[in-house]
Amino acid sequence: MLLSPPALPAKAALFLDFDGTLVPIAQRPQDVRVPHTLIPTLQRLHLALDGAVAIISGRPLSGVDDFLSPLRLAVAGAHGAERRNAAGQITLRRAETPVDVLAAATALAAQHAGLLLETKPSGFALHYRLNPSLAETCQTTLARALNEAPGASLTWELLLGHCVCELKQRDVSKGTAVQAFLAEAPFAGRVPVFIGDDVTDEDGFVAVQAAGGFGIHVGAGPTQAMYQLADTEAVATWLEAASDTCATQARQAAQAAQEQQELNQP
Repeated sequence: MLLSPPALPAKAALFLDFDGTLVPIAQRPQDVRVPHTLIPTLQRLHLALDGAVAIISGRPLSGVDDFLSPLRLAVAGAHGAERRNAAGQITLRRAETPVDVLAAATALAAQHAGLLLETKPSGFALHYRLNPSLAETCQTTLARALNEAPGASLTWELLLGHCVCELKQRDVSKGTAVQAFLAEAPFAGRVPVFIGDDVTDEDGFVAVQAAGGFGIHVGAGPTQAMYQLADTEAVATWLEAASDTCATQARQAAQAAQEQQELNQP
């Protein structure tokens, strides 16, 4: 049984998955509803942590921005194939999606009601949440297409998430995105914390725990994260408490610095 997470460290670098972590998973990706408290909470955390807050998502970077507007955080999109750092600089590690595998996914979506194909700047996601009985059909068809496409399996992999099959580049992951952020300001030198809910977040948990931080898994099921929260509501409660604590610590530090400055004045 996993433990409830401790309080967010004062000098944390906070990495957050989006769907299933910050927002409840919707039947279709475009139907997600952002809780009204989320953006103000993220704004407070961003300020209190000196900007060391990043979204690490399977969604394209632009899609994350659309949902969190007007907030503009550091973001890794498409599982790290796109990354915008805290200074606003964008790094792209996109590759052309294998034509045969994409064709197989497109054919499935055309043949079966309840399938939704989400193309991305790199790779794609085939969602079957509206028809879970198609899970095996999607998985076996796409796995066969990937194995039969010449050389594709060397550079691409099929991930099986919550009612979704995702085709992703092998050399990018949420773990590599976390490592890239931790190598630069304002994330460097901080205690990294990653919160996520799906199999694609496991690389992120491994990365932060290797760097001396901790992962928090949302929901049930096996995970490499050290801690667990039940659902998106529990995540919201934990983040709100963290934002309040960080704000208080920041005020106390500023007050202590002011008092020290006054003591040093002749």
